[in-house]
Amino acid sequence: MTEVIILHENDEWLPPFRQAFGAAGLTFSEWHLREGQVDLAAVPPDAIFYSRMSASAHTRGHAEAPALCQAVLNWLESHGRTTLNGSRALYFETSKVAQYTALTAAGIATPATIATVGAQALVAAAQQLDQWPVIVKPNRGGKGLGVQKFDTLDGLKAFAADAAAMADSVDGIWLLQEYFETTDGTITRAEFIGGKLHYAVRVATGGSFELCPAEACDIDETPRFLVTRDVPADLVQGFEAFLAMNAIAVAGIEFARLDDGRLLTYDINTNTNYNPTAEQAAGVTPGPARLAAHLMELLAADSTAAAAA
Repeated sequence: MTEVIILHENDEWLPPFRQAFGAAGLTFSEWHLREGQVDLAAVPPDAIFYSRMSASAHTRGHAEAPALCQAVLNWLESHGRTTLNGSRALYFETSKVAQYTALTAAGIATPATIATVGAQALVAAAQQLDQWPVIVKPNRGGKGLGVQKFDTLDGLKAFAADAAAMADSVDGIWLLQEYFETTDGTITRAEFIGGKLHYAVRVATGGSFELCPAEACDIDETPRFLVTRDVPADLVQGFEAFLAMNAIAVAGIEFARLDDGRLLTYDINTNTNYNPTAEQAAGVTPGPARLAAHLMELLAADSTAAAAA
């Protein structure tokens, strides 16, 4: 095994990884999965496969790409191929319900959340939660897209009555979630590579839910990202155990410190991007470079195992 194959659907997010992989001397290629086929009778290449499939693929006209990637990953895993962020990771990437239920089962606190399908169910969920404001978000979103805050039941009812707005959830599931305020208007995103904490960034949200750190995201009022070491050790331990349990190698996990003292984890990004400005300011190894080193380690381990066989 001498090659890495990147599975993805968005060329705009690849330049930092192409550069880092090339600089590390990795031999790599790409499978762009906006469309294609999977011959289930074929034998896949002997390579390491790294999936960067995104929940937001539908916003780029690639709505079917995650399903195709899932088929590819199932095929690869059936042949015992090494996959970074395989089928389990993609399941989490495309379902916040999957994230929250798994986090809760692992003893990691998440916001109070009710999954709904249909306008009446969404309104009923708000009445059941009975605390305002509330957040409404699509089960499969990406980049914070579609997340909205409602201060009143009437406002939520107006949203639920808008068929076009409700159709923005790709799988039809809307989450009704408690709204929380952080101690200082920031959230923290902990970046894991090889299942271990690489660094964390404190993100000044500016009231926005769209917090993609990649330069290519090009969002309004881009928040300020600052590398921080202020992450509780027990939370890091819990996150690392959770990632190992679910075979997730690369992830950005977002959590918030609340005024009432709680720490709530509310998002797992398995196709994580990195903010080079924050990395440079802090003098940390850039995420793509650390990922390249991790892949080199995996290739070296495989070569050693093959030689010993």
